[in-house]
Amino acid sequence: MTQPEPARFTDVDACVDATIALVGKRIVLGLPVAIGKPNPLVNAFVARAVRDADIHLTIITALSLRKPRWHSDLERRFIEPFAQRVFGDYPELAYSQLLEQQRLPANIQIIEFYLEPGAWLGNAHLQQDYLGSNYTHVARDALLRGLNVIAQIVATPPDGEASPGVLSLGGNPDMTADLLPQIATMRASGQPFALIGQIHPELPFMYGDALVSADTFDFLVDSPRYHYPLFCPPNLPIASVEHAIALNVSTLIRDGGTLQLGIGELGDAVVYALRLRHRQPATYRSAVEAMGLLATQRRLIESEGGTAAFDRGLYGCSEMLVDGFLDLYRSGILKRYVYPSAKLQRLIDESDITAERVDDRTLAALHESGMNRMSYADFNEFREVGLFREDVRYEQGFLIAPDGTRLAANFSDPRSRREIAQTCLGTRLRNGVLVDAGFFFGPKKFYKQLRELPAAERAMFAMRGISFVNELLGHEWELKVAQRRYARFVNTTMMVTGLGAAVSDTLADGRVVSGVGGQYNFVSMAHALPEARSILCVRATRSAHGGASSNILWQYGSTTIPRQLRDIVVTEYGIADLRGKTDGEIVAALISIMDTRFQASFIADARRAGKLPRDYAIPDRARTNLPEHLAKVMTPLRRQGLFDELPFGSEFTQEEVELAKALKFLDTHAKSWSGRLNLATRAFNAQPDQTMASALKRMGLSAPATWRERLSQRMVAAGLRAIRTPI
Repeated sequence: MTQPEPARFTDVDACVDATIALVGKRIVLGLPVAIGKPNPLVNAFVARAVRDADIHLTIITALSLRKPRWHSDLERRFIEPFAQRVFGDYPELAYSQLLEQQRLPANIQIIEFYLEPGAWLGNAHLQQDYLGSNYTHVARDALLRGLNVIAQIVATPPDGEASPGVLSLGGNPDMTADLLPQIATMRASGQPFALIGQIHPELPFMYGDALVSADTFDFLVDSPRYHYPLFCPPNLPIASVEHAIALNVSTLIRDGGTLQLGIGELGDAVVYALRLRHRQPATYRSAVEAMGLLATQRRLIESEGGTAAFDRGLYGCSEMLVDGFLDLYRSGILKRYVYPSAKLQRLIDESDITAERVDDRTLAALHESGMNRMSYADFNEFREVGLFREDVRYEQGFLIAPDGTRLAANFSDPRSRREIAQTCLGTRLRNGVLVDAGFFFGPKKFYKQLRELPAAERAMFAMRGISFVNELLGHEWELKVAQRRYARFVNTTMMVTGLGAAVSDTLADGRVVSGVGGQYNFVSMAHALPEARSILCVRATRSAHGGASSNILWQYGSTTIPRQLRDIVVTEYGIADLRGKTDGEIVAALISIMDTRFQASFIADARRAGKLPRDYAIPDRARTNLPEHLAKVMTPLRRQGLFDELPFGSEFTQEEVELAKALKFLDTHAKSWSGRLNLATRAFNAQPDQTMASALKRMGLSAPATWRERLSQRMVAAGLRAIRTPI
C-alpha cells in the first residue's frame, strides 16, 4: 500500500491536533538524541498536555540539551553574556524547565536513556524514570512502551542536490532509521502511528540512512516562525591531564584501522595528538618519549598502534560524528575508504586491488580469494560498488554486456576474466565512505562546515541507523567485520575497579550520572572483532570535598562494564593492558597508572583480598605518578607551542578561559571549611591590579557599587592571581 503524501502544517498546534486525531490522547512520543528534537513542536505537545489532563504524554528521548546554568551570582556574571552570545534565541524544552522547577504534571512522563552528565542527580522524576538500556535496545524498549509518535527535525536538499520529495534526517537517523520497518508494519496492520518532521533550514543535508522520501512522514511542519538556531556546545579548553591521556591513546591507534571517538575535551585532545603524530612525527615521538611511554609500553605500541604518520589512514565508525572527524579529514588522516562489499574491502585492505582502478587484475584477485563463479547476489553487490557498469545485467550465471554479448560469470578462467574486463567493468569503485555515524552535534562552525561541504564529500560522512554502527549482529555482519579492521573504540569512564570493571554512568547509591549509551556495545564489539581493542580513558583523580580522590578504586557499588570485558585502561600516567591478564596482573597494571598518593591504600585492599603478594613492590617509574611530575613533563612541551588549550579554536575568548579557571578554583576551594578560610584570606589580600581590569570588566565588576560586589571583585581577583601561577 502506497503511503500518502504528508499533511503539511505551518502551525505546531494544528499538527498536535492532527496527531491526537490520528493516535488518540495517549501519546508515547519518541524524540531523537540531542539536536534532533523539534523544540517548538515538542513544546506544543507539552503545553497541550499541561492544559488537558485527559492527555497522557510520555516522552522517550536522551540528551535534552539546555543552555548553561548558573548557581551563584559570580557564575551568572560569567555565563549569562556567554550564553546569549553563543546560544542566542535557542528555545528551551518546556519539559526540561518543568522538571527543573519540580512542576511536571502527573499526566506527563519524561523517560531518558542518557542524561546530561551530572545535571539531574537530585531530580527524583528523572532518576525514577531513567531507562537503563544499551543504545541498540532503546528502539525495542520504546516499542514495548507503546511508542506511537516520532518527531524530529529534517533537512531539505540544497538546490539541485537531490530528487524532489527527498528529505534528510540530518544528524539523527540513529533511532528513526531502525524503526522505519516496524512503523511500516504497524501502519499495514491498521495500528495508528504518526511520524512527524519539522523542517530546519540550518540542519545539514546528510546521506546514508538519513535519506528518506517525504512520504515517509505523516506530517511535516514548516514555517519561518519556528526556525531557531541549532544547539551548539562550544569547544572547551583542554587541560594538561586530557592532553596526556590523549597522547597515550594516540600511540594505540593502528594505521589502516578504524576509530571511534566521543565528544568533549578528551575527543578533541585525541584528534590533536593524532594530527601531531601525522604532521610532525619527530616532535610527536619526542613527546611520547618525554611521557615515558616507549620505556614502559614499547611492545604494546608496536603491536597494537604506532608512532609513525598515517599512510593508509583511518576510517571512522563512531556512535557520534564529532567535529574532530572533519579535522582528521582535512589533515589527511581520515582517508581509509570503506565500501559496501566485504569481499572487495578485504582485498583493498590487503593491497591486492585498488579502488581507483578496476580491471582484470581485480577479477583475478577475487578468484585468488576463493571466488570461482559469481552469484546474482554477488553481482548486485559488485555493481552497487562500481565494479560493473550500470548497463550490465546478470541472467542465470551469465553477464549480459551492453552490446548484448553473453559472458559466463566465471572468474577461474583467465580468458573469461579478460573478456569481462573489456566490456563489463566500471572504471573505479564508488560509494565509499570515510565515516559511519549515528548522530551528531557540536560547535556552530561544525554545522556550517558540514553544510558547505560539496555533496560528494558530505556523502562520505554517512549517517546510519544505530544498529549498523553499534552492533555486529545482522545480515551485514561479514561487511562490518571487513570494514572495522583494527578497530579502536575510545571511550571515557568515571572510575575503574581493582579487578578491571568500569564505572561510567551510575553512582554507588544508584543515582544515574548519565547513561550507558553505546559504551557496552563498543566494548563488547572490541572483543568480538578480530584485532579490535576497547580503550577506556579515566582521569587518575577527581576533586571531591575540597580534596583529591582516586578514580581507581578497589571496589565500587555499581559497574557499567563488567570485569570480564576488561581491555585497555588509560590515565594521564600511562596505559594498562588488562586483556587476558590474571587478577594479580590486573591489580599490578592499574597500580602503575594510578596516582601515587593512593597506591598504598589500594595495595592494602588488594593484599587483604589475597590479590597481591606480600612482597609486591611498586615499580620505580610508578612512584612519580603525581600532578607535579605531569606538570614538569608538560611545561616544556607547552613552551614549544604544543598542547594548546584551544587547538581548534572556540566560542570562548582567552579571557573567558582564564575566568573559567579562576571560578573553578574558587568553587573547588569553597567546598571545605579550610578551603573557605583560605579563600577569605586570599580575597582580603587580593587588591585588583591593572592586569585584571579587562577580566573584571567582563564580569561587570570594574566599579563595584555594593559590599557584595566589592567582595565578588576581590574573590575574582584572588582566583585570577591563583591560576596565573605557572604550571
